[in-house]
Amino acid sequence: MARSRMHLAWFTNFTVDEWNMPFASGGAPWTGEFYVDMAKSMERACFDYIMLEDTLMLSEAYGGSTAAYLKTATMAPKHDPAPLATLIGAATTRLGVVATLSTLGYPPFLLARLCATIDHIARGRFGWNIVTSGENAAAQNFGLDELPPREVRYDMADEYLDLVCRLFDSWDEDAVVLDRERNTYADAAKVRPIHFEGKFFKCRGPLNTVRSPQGRPTFVQAGGSPRGREFAARHADSIIAVANGIEGMKWYRDDVRHRAAKAGRNPDDIKVLFLIAPILGETEAAAHDKAERELGSDAHVERALALFSSITDIDFAQYDLDKPLPGKLTTNGEQGSLDKFQQFGSGKTLRQLVREGGNSTSIELVGTPDQVAERMGDIMETVGGDGFLIKAPFHKVSRQYIVEVCDGLVPALQRRGLARTEYTKATLRETLKEF
Repeated sequence: MARSRMHLAWFTNFTVDEWNMPFASGGAPWTGEFYVDMAKSMERACFDYIMLEDTLMLSEAYGGSTAAYLKTATMAPKHDPAPLATLIGAATTRLGVVATLSTLGYPPFLLARLCATIDHIARGRFGWNIVTSGENAAAQNFGLDELPPREVRYDMADEYLDLVCRLFDSWDEDAVVLDRERNTYADAAKVRPIHFEGKFFKCRGPLNTVRSPQGRPTFVQAGGSPRGREFAARHADSIIAVANGIEGMKWYRDDVRHRAAKAGRNPDDIKVLFLIAPILGETEAAAHDKAERELGSDAHVERALALFSSITDIDFAQYDLDKPLPGKLTTNGEQGSLDKFQQFGSGKTLRQLVREGGNSTSIELVGTPDQVAERMGDIMETVGGDGFLIKAPFHKVSRQYIVEVCDGLVPALQRRGLARTEYTKATLRETLKEF
């Protein structure tokens, strides 16, 4: 029996490439050309979208200093994803492009205006990755001493999203009439203020931009905690997910679909994409050698712990690498990512946790393109759908890895009927809903 096709997306950010490795592109791709080339490779391979991650601070969480982050180019430097999304949208014709924009960093009116503008430039292929920011250092860049508690941040995000959706709808679909006889560009009766006044936000409206080609951008969200999954199930068109193995992936997707149905949504309208970082080789042995060499290196351990410190505001430099963590850790940051990483009760040392979870992915995939493709198909069949969000292993991307995926792994999936071979829809939301 033929297996269902899966959706594919790519996870990256506007940062340096694998700058000190043999297949690097120089370590300073700040014109965006490197990422435009990457996106064109994704489009040739028929990915649904490329997602540009972001944060709004330079962390000092690991070791109380920025040193590890700047030394390893982990989480910094990181440039603004919105201009890059615009470049990619203008340089491609079918690939979706998703930018991470924080509700902490943008007043709702400016975010709605920016999203509508990029969606026009991308001709209906833009998506907004909705984040609230999870670091106190980010809050301090916007005049706050610390972030509100996570539950309050989600309450604020619910209201924020309500407001921006009303702004997106402040222009009717047929507001632009282009009536030459009456010398009328837009019908004023079809553009209206929203007079929004909530607990956290207030806005008069309307937008002063023409309605977005999709009506609103495609909404992408990553929900790990119960409150995060509730938010994603109510709002997202696509969810970025990290889970523990196949059972965890199935549980996560089933939970989100149940929550969506309770909220009155069709669960099939939400595409849950699980984060993976396939390690590929010409032979199985070569792939495993690469994995062992990289995942066991001191450089990988330092990068991984610095990353988890940044997203949780927990200083992992204080813990012995060869002992278990002292107890169950909690955070006001990304609790879902922390829970997956720490595997509370497992008795594993911190070094083991890094080896198993330092790539921040749902399941380890190592082998030849054909072996990994077959495994991905088996996983989706068990989980029930919907697809995968691929990122470069070891936290850095190179042209070599892009080729390995787009010209090795994706064709192996296509030969099995597991991935699309052409685009048939015009907008990103339509592409996600195609199957």
